[in-house]
Amino acid sequence: MPENTTSVITLARFLLGEERRHSHATGAFTNILHDIALAAKMISREVNMAGLVDILGQAGSHNVHGELVQKLDVFANDVLYRALDHTGHIAVLASEESEDPIPIPDKFPVGDYVVLYDPLDGSSNIDVNVSIGTIFSIHRKITHGERGTLEDCLQPGSRQLAAGYVLYGSSTMLVYTTGTGVHGFTLDPSIGEFLLSHPHMTIPDPPTKVYSINEAYYNRWSPAQQRLVQYLKGEGGFGSRYIGSLVADIHRTLLRGGLFMYPGDRLNPLGKLRLLYEGAPMAMIVEQAGGKASDGVRPLLEVQPTSLHQRIPMFLGSAPFVELAERFLAES
Repeated sequence: MPENTTSVITLARFLLGEERRHSHATGAFTNILHDIALAAKMISREVNMAGLVDILGQAGSHNVHGELVQKLDVFANDVLYRALDHTGHIAVLASEESEDPIPIPDKFPVGDYVVLYDPLDGSSNIDVNVSIGTIFSIHRKITHGERGTLEDCLQPGSRQLAAGYVLYGSSTMLVYTTGTGVHGFTLDPSIGEFLLSHPHMTIPDPPTKVYSINEAYYNRWSPAQQRLVQYLKGEGGFGSRYIGSLVADIHRTLLRGGLFMYPGDRLNPLGKLRLLYEGAPMAMIVEQAGGKASDGVRPLLEVQPTSLHQRIPMFLGSAPFVELAERFLAES
């Protein structure tokens, strides 16, 4: 074999290697990640074909948040549910698209894990061909009954066993952490496998001085938030990059560094992003990559959820920049 041959590591091989490091592992956790990856491949295929089939556009209904449901949203939600409901590893599921926790059908066995997911984040960008993504969070069941409950879903981010996202862009990438670093895998469509492409992802130091925020809401922000952005674009010497798709914006921040912000405002004091489906999983990923995640006052991972669709302001990225934001926001 040539001396310079690079080892090809699939997601399946990587997960098996991680499992072998834990003598008491049963394989259930690994299988859940396999199932999520399979769902991601199916969603990726439909995203790439969306312009050629009748799947673009709105499905004609609203989700629990009153937002028009996109057809790909419906498809992605269904694929994730069907990939996870029958495995015997899951106690209960929760989706951003569903008002209540999703029970495992009685005909299927249950397990010890809880999976929460946003099936297609950024779906308002579908029709204009901007990158979108799937976000997931895995917890261990904490109640004592056989099947999971709402209480199992309402756990702080600090209790997550794993978190990750799939970015459907010019290539499809799966990025995840189990609390021991962040690893990225790129889908090779010719063989249908996620291949390790970004091992041990860390936010660059020094980071790029870039901030990401939707400045269309400037007039609705608090004076402290307005002063922060004025400082960043003036004396702070920051540039602005904003895609408007959370997964894409966080992915760029992981690779380049910077500060992502989605604050509350006069009309939405808690912002628009959801703690359980977006805030907590992205916070775990960013912090495992050496960054920081905050709601502007406290660490995002320490926030105790009180409802399944709770919203929360988000400030994520390079630790010095998040700390800078917290200092500005603390000023009256």
